[in-house]
Amino acid sequence: MKQKLYLLSFMLFTGFISAAQAPNSIPGEYHLQGVMETASALLLKQDSTFELYFSYGAMDRQGNGKWQFQDGKIILNSRSRPERDFALVTSKVASDDLTTIKIVDSNAQILPFFETLIKTAGGEKYGKMNQEGMFQIPKTKTTGIDLFFTLAPERYTSFAVESDDNYFEFRIEPWIIEIFVENVVLKPEKDGLVGEHPLLKGDAFSYEKMK
Repeated sequence: MKQKLYLLSFMLFTGFISAAQAPNSIPGEYHLQGVMETASALLLKQDSTFELYFSYGAMDRQGNGKWQFQDGKIILNSRSRPERDFALVTSKVASDDLTTIKIVDSNAQILPFFETLIKTAGGEKYGKMNQEGMFQIPKTKTTGIDLFFTLAPERYTSFAVESDDNYFEFRIEPWIIEIFVENVVLKPEKDGLVGEHPLLKGDAFSYEKMK
């Protein structure tokens, strides 16, 4: 028991030291620079939390979490990303001669922005959902289904199929457009920050601090 209390006290103490070492000039609003057709902003708050905004085309996305200052660098982390961005609602043997993949959501306008990869004994069948959120192929033995969201291309979920079902209905989880951040590193510079972005490849992005 004493050992646990010691470890807890040590963790709290080291966390306090890390926060105390962060320069007072770090908190503020930073805007991503030099990425065409993309707008992104990072708000670092005094309480060591952050908010992240990202806009590309018709899609606006947000995320949040905590930041810490360590070894001269800012490290961003959010809550852990859930394992799946879709949930299987219904799986059954339908009486028709088709294998059907369907996505349901209260916002019907978003349904055509999903894609699927159906894994079969004869190979993989790729397709885009129609206006009703549906993709169909001739009935075949299905061994797996992958689902993708084209407006957030890093988000996909794989489902194994261990039955003779040929109708599969999925719902979209509410966090599918949430930005999840894991150990994103930024380095303070004179007029802002330089480093990574959780949704873009590279480690030399510039963020200008707003006055």
